[in-house]
Amino acid sequence: MSLLKEKAFLLSLLAIALLYPFEHALLGYGLGGVAFAFVVIFAVILTAAFSVAHHAEMLAHKYGEPYGTLILTGSAVGVEVLMLAILMQGAESPTLVRDTIFAALMLDMNGILGIAAIIGGIKHGEQKYNVDSSNSYIGMILVAVGISMFVPDFIQPEAWRAYSVFTIIVMIAMYAVFTRLQTVDHRYFFEYKYKQAGAEAVEDHPVAIRGGYHGLMLFLLIAAIGGLAELLSVFLNEGIAQTGLPLGLAAVSVALISASPEFLTAFRAALENRMQTVINIALGASLATVLMTVPVIELISLLTHADIQMGLSPIQAAMILLTLLTTMINLADGETNSLEGMVHLVLFLTFGVLIFLVP
Repeated sequence: MSLLKEKAFLLSLLAIALLYPFEHALLGYGLGGVAFAFVVIFAVILTAAFSVAHHAEMLAHKYGEPYGTLILTGSAVGVEVLMLAILMQGAESPTLVRDTIFAALMLDMNGILGIAAIIGGIKHGEQKYNVDSSNSYIGMILVAVGISMFVPDFIQPEAWRAYSVFTIIVMIAMYAVFTRLQTVDHRYFFEYKYKQAGAEAVEDHPVAIRGGYHGLMLFLLIAAIGGLAELLSVFLNEGIAQTGLPLGLAAVSVALISASPEFLTAFRAALENRMQTVINIALGASLATVLMTVPVIELISLLTHADIQMGLSPIQAAMILLTLLTTMINLADGETNSLEGMVHLVLFLTFGVLIFLVP
């Protein structure tokens, strides 16, 4: 394998080399130049993100579950944190981080889970998974979101820094303990033994996969995405300012890019009748988004004195509660179907409509 064969990585480097010198010139062309640059950068970032999914999948095949989905979700959240840290520097909205985490939760728990359950249900009917995994994820997500995004609405400004430090410590501790339980003590919670030959086929060739190479490419691609994200932030903020589009689109853009590797892998798993992988990705990514993004971004905020607002708006709180309640009901029996997928998809579509209807 050679870096010369990594087309997404080379395309990312080419885009960075060409667009950085012409950044101000493109801005000078007005809305047309801004739109052109945004579309090109967004497309290149998505291409790089799908390449991240490929390398994460190779590592997943090599090391098996639940390590595979941990690598995939960790890579996706790494992209998200990197993009947020860069966008925070130029964004004027203190709710960017909150809105991005909220968008990521909607994409993962409603978009990925909903569409995967629909397409998997159409092809295979009811798809089984280990119900202990969904119960474990949902309990952790409820507590993590509650501590980091519900409670802040009731914290006075003078007490925010102290509570932020507490949140950072708690989030890191929860992630460390959960990862230990997921990979060692209760690893069997996040596995499901499938009897179908097709469902096991993806794990037949782990030895030939070069873990070091794919790990290196993950790092290089995420770094390239970081460079592209800095460019994207300039044109995204300028485009929103010129068109008056909702500020929430910036958050959705970050969440969509970071979740794109997970979308691809989850849909493929659903078609292969591996719903356990879908559950691990959709709920694991939701949990990782909160437990990994919140402490990093809040630490950056404390060190740089950046103004961020983590408390959910009333409509966001309602959507999160609806999503968690629906997920608890639908994932209580160890199997999914198309009807349950449709319910999550409706919530996802509602989220999309509210971006434009609710400021």
